[in-house]
Amino acid sequence: MGASGWDYVTTYEGGVQASLDALHARVFVEEFGETGDYPDLAALWADGEFMGTGGTHTILDVPVAATGSGDGGGSEGTLRPLSAERLLHHFGTGRPTVDRYEELMAAAARAMSHQEYEESLLGEEFPKWSGLYVLLYAQGAAAGDGVEPTHVGFFGCSGD
Repeated sequence: MGASGWDYVTTYEGGVQASLDALHARVFVEEFGETGDYPDLAALWADGEFMGTGGTHTILDVPVAATGSGDGGGSEGTLRPLSAERLLHHFGTGRPTVDRYEELMAAAARAMSHQEYEESLLGEEFPKWSGLYVLLYAQGAAAGDGVEPTHVGFFGCSGD
């Protein structure tokens, strides 16, 4: 079947893992709420045969948001922050907005050549079955002003 790329923007819930947990709950209902195949997210994750062979091709395949160095590295099953250097490269600021994140994702999806794609936000390196995240801010939020993010952008790749 092949791996699938995905990206989501969700409300910041006071922490990255809390934001990811809320997103997982929402996506679980969207994907499995009406099928009755799994009573809850824990049951889905416990299905090693399904999750280990194909997965959901969604963010449900990646359960942990690490708060590490943001070097873009990491291991399968984790989301890491986009490094400060790459954040500045793509966004030109340490405080990107939701609108700018969505613009860059749309541009990456429209990339006409391999080189354009590789240079886009979606071209960032990360292991299969993992991804990156970007904290997103309200328009005009200045560095050091104590303002918390308003949203989190998660993007990655999973599935076999």
